[in-house]
Amino acid sequence: MRKRYGLIAPLTAVALAAGLLGGCGVTGGSGDDDSIVLGMTDTVQSVDPASGYDPGSWLVFNNVFQSLLSFPKGGGGPQPEAAERCGFRDSNSRVFSCTLREGLRFSNGNELTSKDVKHSFDRTLAIDDPDGPAVMLQSLRKVSTPDELTAVFHLKKPDATFPQKIASGAGSLVDHRVYPADRLREDGDPVGSGVYTLESHDRQEAVFRTNPDYRGPAETDNSGVRMRFFEDQSKLRGALVAKEIDLAYRGLATKDLAAFDDAGRSEFDDFKVVRGTSAEVHHLVFNLDHEQTSQRAVREAVAHLLDRPALTRDVYRRTTEPLYSVVPAGVTGHNTAFFDRYGERPQRGRAAAALRSAGIEGKAELTLWSTPVRYGPDTTRELRAVAGQLNASGLFDADVRVAELDRYEKGIAAGEYGVYVKGWVPDYPDADNFTDPFFGEGNVLDNRYDAGRITAELLPRTARESRRADTVEDFGAIQDQVARDLPILPVWQGRQYAVAQKDVTGVEWTLDASTVFRFWEIGRTG
Repeated sequence: MRKRYGLIAPLTAVALAAGLLGGCGVTGGSGDDDSIVLGMTDTVQSVDPASGYDPGSWLVFNNVFQSLLSFPKGGGGPQPEAAERCGFRDSNSRVFSCTLREGLRFSNGNELTSKDVKHSFDRTLAIDDPDGPAVMLQSLRKVSTPDELTAVFHLKKPDATFPQKIASGAGSLVDHRVYPADRLREDGDPVGSGVYTLESHDRQEAVFRTNPDYRGPAETDNSGVRMRFFEDQSKLRGALVAKEIDLAYRGLATKDLAAFDDAGRSEFDDFKVVRGTSAEVHHLVFNLDHEQTSQRAVREAVAHLLDRPALTRDVYRRTTEPLYSVVPAGVTGHNTAFFDRYGERPQRGRAAAALRSAGIEGKAELTLWSTPVRYGPDTTRELRAVAGQLNASGLFDADVRVAELDRYEKGIAAGEYGVYVKGWVPDYPDADNFTDPFFGEGNVLDNRYDAGRITAELLPRTARESRRADTVEDFGAIQDQVARDLPILPVWQGRQYAVAQKDVTGVEWTLDASTVFRFWEIGRTG
């Protein structure tokens, strides 16, 4: 996401921000009903869809609010949710129309009509919260409502990914009667039309109950979910082992995942590790104006020496997988441009040849910059391992430096760093979301790269094509150019994991590239 670039699985995140959640929580186990107790370490920044733009907040939005469209379990394009049908009205992907289901109501009993749809999008754009998803809706010019069930979106420019954007948390629908048009709602009491209502909440936990008035495609396998927040990884692990929670999602340490996955550990026989696909990515970013990395030969040498399989094995214990392009595997348009050009294993001879061709005879000096917490607890270890790989070749004198987040971001903006780490959690599973934010106008990399044909021709053409399968050739050309120019170097692609008690079912349907954690799919046997 643009506003949370690099906020990949912040495993050491603290509990809910002070003042976010008021009201009375409940404690203890899951009780006699079939509710599920979920543990996590993520922070929930907001329960107002115009503000939250972080994994914890979107988990709330995806379960308490409806969007016009939603991502189906198992992957695939957006399908109707609050809408009965949606589609582009023109061939240029500039007018998008949705017809609502009849009989929709918010949890407070108010009707949901096209007036609420228009209000929801107008409100997000008007508030334009710096921590919110308004940045995803910049292509929207206006919303018209010819009748109570029809909403028509008029776009400023072609945007074939608009259906995916509004299927995300950015498309959450709110009641115009209780959500002010020009400011955030701060009472911490969300009113939505989704599968669940948020019944109670405090800093330790949030309690969700199924919404009896929900109308949509989801079918629930539980009566509610209790989401417990833990300050650190060890406390989350302890609660899981003690069976105080039914499953742990987003927050277990890499070593703990490996331990639960060890078939020889009898103490974990009552648990199972559930794996899912993910589109989270990590990149090394090169500043093309910095004295250490301005020469392509230096960047090429790094690309020839990077041993991704060793990093995923030794640093991440195979909880990630090597990434060989800016568009991750599993997303339409993915290719293996970096594998094809630089190979899988280190090639010292080619790295040396690249440096010598640029007249670099001695060791090339290189500083890799990291920041603690923001990218997960293993990021600095990862960079130190990369520096070790470079130094082992005898071609580099590489070191790693660490800066606190505020200083880190200022250093990047000032062009002080030659190499730095960035990560990305997608807003929606489309190749556009892995290219336009990196190379388009106002991109998040801030690495002084002139993308040329990518921004002038290729991205605008993909934005016009509503048949996303027809964009594969252009996205392939983008990936090939990036592999050739080397403004960034893809390192790894994440995998999603959850650890659950053995009687918990349905977790596999919550872990896919859409990043939507579907409470309603989780149940118990018996």
